[in-house]
Amino acid sequence: MRAVATALTTAFGPAVLAATLFSLPFPAYAANPPEQAKPVIVVLGDSISAEYGLPRDTGWVALMRQRLTDERIDYSVANASISGDTTSGGRARLPALLQRLKPSIVIVELGANDALRGVPLATTEDNLRTIIEQAQQGHAKVVLIGMYVPPNYGPDYTQKFHGLYGELSKQLRVPLVPFLLAGIADKPEMFQADQIHPTQQAQPVLLNNVWPAIKPLLRTSSPH
Repeated sequence: MRAVATALTTAFGPAVLAATLFSLPFPAYAANPPEQAKPVIVVLGDSISAEYGLPRDTGWVALMRQRLTDERIDYSVANASISGDTTSGGRARLPALLQRLKPSIVIVELGANDALRGVPLATTEDNLRTIIEQAQQGHAKVVLIGMYVPPNYGPDYTQKFHGLYGELSKQLRVPLVPFLLAGIADKPEMFQADQIHPTQQAQPVLLNNVWPAIKPLLRTSSPH
């Protein structure tokens, strides 16, 4: 993995590479069952959402939970992110999450590891489409977080990979966060020593990138 990261960093630099290499081993935190009286937000992601290399409860998902509390918006947040997860993994895990948590909102942050592993674009797109449609069928609203891949994958692949997120967003009418790392991608000091995963100091920026897509979906009145 170090050799792969070094090669890709040389070809592309740490900026957008950080959005693609989230497959280092990391024990994901189990999603604690939220209080049933509250509507639930589920985050289905990889290591960038699973707090890789960070103190527990300091990642952007934990900060979102705190912001909801601070703004008196009565939601529970279940972080169902797993380091190294792919769209296939998320697709396989989602039905049980929907059944157990019955979320009102599902935030999907997956796909980077598909590219790293050479998964065909059609497979990634099909998996993301199924994840979104299953969540919608479960009466959840969906927020999709887009990804980038380094240009050494080839301009055609690079363009099509990022483009599939925009297409799915339009076709399935779900909000899109174009790039989770916007605002820090050109700041090496905002990344951990691996120059792949954002630091604790970068997490508020990540939350601010996602929040505009989430806030319109939230119920601010008391849940029924």
